[in-house]
Amino acid sequence: MIPIIDYTDLENNEEYKTILSRELAFDPEIERSVRNIIETVRTQGDKAVLDFTRRFDNVDIKSLSPVNNDVLHDLHSQVDTAFLGALREAIENVREFHLLQYRDTLNMNKADGVKLSMRFTPIASVGLYVPGGAAAYPSSIVMNAVPAQVAGVERIAVVTPPGRFRENPHIAAALVELGLTETYTIGGAQAVAALAYGTENIRRVDKIVGPGNMFVAEAKRQVYGRVDIDMVAGPSEIVVVADETANPAFAAADLLSQAEHGSGMEMAVLLTTSKEVAEKTMEELYRQVEDLSRSEDIKKVLDKNALVIVKDLDEAVGAVNRIAPEHLELMVEKPENLLSKIKNAGAIFLGAYSPEAISDYYAGPNHVLPTSGTARYASPLGVYDFQKCSSVVEYTREAVVKCAKQVDILARSEGFEAHARAVTIRCRD
Repeated sequence: MIPIIDYTDLENNEEYKTILSRELAFDPEIERSVRNIIETVRTQGDKAVLDFTRRFDNVDIKSLSPVNNDVLHDLHSQVDTAFLGALREAIENVREFHLLQYRDTLNMNKADGVKLSMRFTPIASVGLYVPGGAAAYPSSIVMNAVPAQVAGVERIAVVTPPGRFRENPHIAAALVELGLTETYTIGGAQAVAALAYGTENIRRVDKIVGPGNMFVAEAKRQVYGRVDIDMVAGPSEIVVVADETANPAFAAADLLSQAEHGSGMEMAVLLTTSKEVAEKTMEELYRQVEDLSRSEDIKKVLDKNALVIVKDLDEAVGAVNRIAPEHLELMVEKPENLLSKIKNAGAIFLGAYSPEAISDYYAGPNHVLPTSGTARYASPLGVYDFQKCSSVVEYTREAVVKCAKQVDILARSEGFEAHARAVTIRCRD
């Protein structure tokens, strides 16, 4: 199980160095395989997608047509009303929060009639990948689709592997509740390629979002540039910072919530000033994991992580900023005192009653977060990811005359005489 170690061991022991410094790694064999899949789909279109679906998913799809709306509504009718009620509340919360991020213009009016602004417009089309491997994730549909809808994206094309789609009607229920009507039952790198390049029956998109396995992540990485992507996501992560006031049962439950994702590479780390809290958290981990259906997989994840004793909360903050975790929980007496010191974290949860899991489904902020240390420079998925902006510049003749000399000097210093003339020509009588 998960060991209790001192922070100095985290710094110096080779076994734990990956906790402090993580980066996305790509398997060369997977990279080659995905490159071949993408090129085949690019050149052969529908035929390649159907062939790969038959080969990898063992499903023989006759044509690449969107799922019929009657099928979506039939699956929607199979879920219970309690789920629909919870889903609708979650959608409302997520939409309400993301409306705060919407913007359409920024304006500045200067002297001499100069008007400067930025105009924000939505990306025209987005492809949403919905994973269908070990589990189905309607929450991922909500988190990816709602900010796109708030931004004003006109077309959202959904792809999801065929097997899980029929087995779990909760996916279709989320699609119906969100009004998403263009869904294709294809998955893997071939689905990403189809969205990026288009086929005879699938129109290309401008951006691809949504989680997936290592083949999907690698495919997104390779098509970036042809289309935009949200991010290349790594395994799930959580760091819990705890002082002597923390509830070990809560801490253990939250560590287990991330360890159960199942890739085997998840990060679940406790940083605590209290050896007693670390020991009791260990006991809780032993006790709680036995009640979970994925207990054996979770134990393998815990083996690769640690409960870390730090000398004080400042040392804990230093470790957090170095790790740059996807999720950070501050289970300390006064979490607000630490908040201003946190520089690198995807999402921060304050206090004992703010579990990370509540934001995965219900609170409102997006659960698509930077992983693998990318919280050093990246942000949660938001409305801003589905908008682009254009600068708008409007000068009067008087304003051009006023600045012409300065522009002329700057342009000629770079050897661009035509640039200079384009300004000074407007100053002639």
